[in-house]
Amino acid sequence: MTMVRDSWTGKSQRLKKTPQRPRPVRTIMTRSQRTSGRGFFNRLPAEVFHMILDRLSVLDISVFSMVSKEITSHVVDYISSLAWKNKTIIQSFHSSTCLEQRSTVEHYRHLGLLFKRCTLLLPTKERLKFIFSKFSKIPCFMLEQCPASSCIGFSRLGIFLETLIAGWDELECQRVFNFLCELTNLMQKAEAVLKTKPGAKEYQEMQLRLFCRQVLLDPWRNQPDCQFWLVQLLKPWPIVSQAHLLLILYGPLLPEGFLGWQNLVETVLPHSSLWNLAKGILTLFGKLEVKGWTTDSMLAILEELIVIPQPWHVENVARLLVLCGSSLCYTILANKAVNGRLTEVSRLIIYIILVCERDGYPMSWAVKLVQQICRLFSSAPEKLSFIQQLENKFAEITREFFESFLAGNHFENRETFQTLSVLLDSNVHFHTMFLHMFLK
Repeated sequence: MTMVRDSWTGKSQRLKKTPQRPRPVRTIMTRSQRTSGRGFFNRLPAEVFHMILDRLSVLDISVFSMVSKEITSHVVDYISSLAWKNKTIIQSFHSSTCLEQRSTVEHYRHLGLLFKRCTLLLPTKERLKFIFSKFSKIPCFMLEQCPASSCIGFSRLGIFLETLIAGWDELECQRVFNFLCELTNLMQKAEAVLKTKPGAKEYQEMQLRLFCRQVLLDPWRNQPDCQFWLVQLLKPWPIVSQAHLLLILYGPLLPEGFLGWQNLVETVLPHSSLWNLAKGILTLFGKLEVKGWTTDSMLAILEELIVIPQPWHVENVARLLVLCGSSLCYTILANKAVNGRLTEVSRLIIYIILVCERDGYPMSWAVKLVQQICRLFSSAPEKLSFIQQLENKFAEITREFFESFLAGNHFENRETFQTLSVLLDSNVHFHTMFLHMFLK
């Protein structure tokens, strides 16, 4: 046993004394090592790296910026240069051809992706500060700084912003809104307009409308996103100012491009002129689960809306209600009815029937609306009283049009006579449908 132990001890000592061969130096690099910033691009002079980036499209650079932190840093340096800003961000915003305009849409979508990707690791506030430092000095992106009436700068900024913040949560979007307000003095400019009479500052009204619509509202395709931005714009103001601002954003325009305040009061507007306003109202009140937003606040805004700048022509009110759809129309009329404003309800219903006849809506829609309102009354005498009031209002409005026809000039006579004819036809069609439904 002693000999065996000694022999193993001798072998182990000889093994320990054997010198180890030096390990070969690795000369083959992995793919990740070859493509990393430290592997190649860090050894390039910045000027050469910028020459390489000059050969890439904006979309290619946005993808390239995600390779590594080092590459991102190089790309950020590159897009921070004045030369790149002048070449890539500043475009021809006063071009007239459709082809040029379409190309700028894609260009600003790609710019949105580039800035989204290369600032991915920064906190939201730092991201916004860096990004908008590149855009804030360009007149076409700022309120009241570009004199061209056909400028498309706001809409391109909207495309950029929508691409940039797509997928961000509500808290981050709130920070974006606050940042833009501070950058553009949006709230101060809105206050200056809302403190004056409608139409007193036409240019400022239109600048406010274009910026809010094209940058914050129109780029979003789904209602919840658009509703979020519309609520942000409206909620700092009292009810009267909210209604005023809603009209600035979505009210009818004159051929000259300014808001047609007096047209709402003095003339009958076609549905095409009121459709944008109806769409804005439906965007705002389509989902009332917005925090702090109730049916009462909706009704209060609409009550204020239809008296700016003065009480509207009744047919314009009726047409707006029809465009807003069954649910909202019923909610407004029902609220007036339960509060004892039956004369106002009856008059509005007559004009809603007139609008249905004039604009080609099915008369059954108006009949169902009247039936729904009738159900608000618990007793038969109350229902009969409401129907009698409605019929008396039909006769009263018919006499008004006839007297206006007798007193008017030739042009007014033609319009009044046409309206009178439509009213009589609508009366026939409504009662035919009403009796038909009753008999069923």
